Amino acid sequence: MQAPELQVSEWFNTGKNLKLSDFHGKVVLIKAFQMLCPGCVVHGIPLAQEVQRHFSSDQVAVIGLHTVFEHHDAMRPVSLKAFLHEYRITFPVAVDKQGAGPLPETMTAYGMHGTPSLVLLDPSGRIAAHHFGQVSKLQMGAEIGSLLAGKAAARAPGQQPGSASRCGDHGCTV
Repeated sequence: MQAPELQVSEWFNTGKNLKLSDFHGKVVLIKAFQMLCPGCVVHGIPLAQEVQRHFSSDQVAVIGLHTVFEHHDAMRPVSLKAFLHEYRITFPVAVDKQGAGPLPETMTAYGMHGTPSLVLLDPSGRIAAHHFGQVSKLQMGAEIGSLLAGKAAARAPGQQPGSASRCGDHGCTV
């Protein structure tokens, strides 16, 4: 399935509004997070930073997606800017556009069930893998390596969303 375009209200760590088509020909890792999500801070963001450090930017692009579905007043852009500085996050970060319903637009379009979520796009912009929660470095490296070698990554089974948002060590669910 072709990846839906990101619905963004603001970008950080880039001088322009980015589109997924800007990354055509590269594997793209989209890391959806909330700055107050323990699993995002402990597992998700460090994994995205490792991918950025260990793969060539000519082959793999990392994009953060700050997708807020709770604690809206605490997670405003000014707080996100400080968070990105403190955690030394240098990859582009999009702020998911708030939808008419309770969930942000990109989160809804991708069928994300919470944070941290990770979506891998193949070089043609198709969704190759979709993960919720903690993903091991070994698994991520293998999936990216397979995509770089031209093979489809294995899809992880999806998880169903809960009826209320909950946060724990491994992530926050909607």
